[in-house]
Amino acid sequence: MNRMMAIIEREMRKYFRSPTLMMVSMVMPLVQLIVLGNAFGGKIRDAKMGVVDEDHGTQAVRIKEAFDAVRANMRTFVTVPYDNEVQAREDVRNGKIQGAVIIPPQYSKLVYEKNHPRIALIVDNSDNFMSSTLEDEMNAVTDSLNQPDVSPRLLQQTALETVELYPYIEYMKFLLPGSITLAMFVSVMIGGGMLYIDDKARGVHEGYLVTPITKAELVFGLNGAGAIKAVMTGVVTTLIGSLLAGVGTIFHPWTILGLFLMIVLTSAAFNSMMFLLMVRVEDPLVPRAMFGILNTLLFFPSGAIYPVQAFPAWLRAITRADPFTYAVHGFKSLLLKETGLAAIAPDMIYLGIFAVVTLGLAVPLFKRTL
Repeated sequence: MNRMMAIIEREMRKYFRSPTLMMVSMVMPLVQLIVLGNAFGGKIRDAKMGVVDEDHGTQAVRIKEAFDAVRANMRTFVTVPYDNEVQAREDVRNGKIQGAVIIPPQYSKLVYEKNHPRIALIVDNSDNFMSSTLEDEMNAVTDSLNQPDVSPRLLQQTALETVELYPYIEYMKFLLPGSITLAMFVSVMIGGGMLYIDDKARGVHEGYLVTPITKAELVFGLNGAGAIKAVMTGVVTTLIGSLLAGVGTIFHPWTILGLFLMIVLTSAAFNSMMFLLMVRVEDPLVPRAMFGILNTLLFFPSGAIYPVQAFPAWLRAITRADPFTYAVHGFKSLLLKETGLAAIAPDMIYLGIFAVVTLGLAVPLFKRTL
């Protein structure tokens, strides 16, 4: 045990002597959280909506008044008047405006006659997020226009009332669990995988073998040092990221315990996985080349950015084996849903088993390479 702790001490001393390495592993995911949290997931504001009024009747005026209400309240879009449909369609195509509403001739007359009145919405569906937002807003406007002036005494239509379990969750909060997980992965990749290969290339590990340190102690020492680095990164990222995103649940005692357990198990799982991938690697350039591939293969299918339910079957298979998935789910349950330890028990069990299995596979491979 003392010899294993000596390895951990040596690795940690080297880690603390490289402040740039520490900053990269901790700051980069926080920067990603701030930038992506503000760049994605926000509500559309002040999009330009062209309006072509070919009717000029009283019902067309009602539509314009509804648009003014949207501009004054939700500010989803602002209207831009057009004289003809051709110019409006061309401006949508060129990106000068994001959508266009066409009020056809005789629209008011068709409304009074109840003869299937229609208005058209032109959108650029190469941007699905923008087009779906404008469609939803226009559906809300048309629903309000279709409401009768005098409501019937008896309810004739089924109404849906949505009950939200949690207050509105900004996209920065939604990204926080993934950012914490990514920060620990970056720490393991840089402070574990890359440094491990660099030391191996310089012959440091062979130097260990002329000491009384056994190979098993060397394996557990290297993995222990890597896990400690990731735990430190996870704690710092969780604290700073929660403060930046406005998550106050981290100050609850049971949440603190759950977060610490998740950080420890996630660190152990990631480090043992990285050790298994690097145990037979000799070239120092390999982990650097693998970083982008692993990040894409593990982080994006985890549900940190997009729901897993939208993935095809082959990608869901990767998701079920990906330790990122269980780490993200556990952090999300604790930070966003305020659940107890029972909700994250399956995540902790999987991460623990994953760490044991990968470390068990890495030990014999490590022994055969020296």
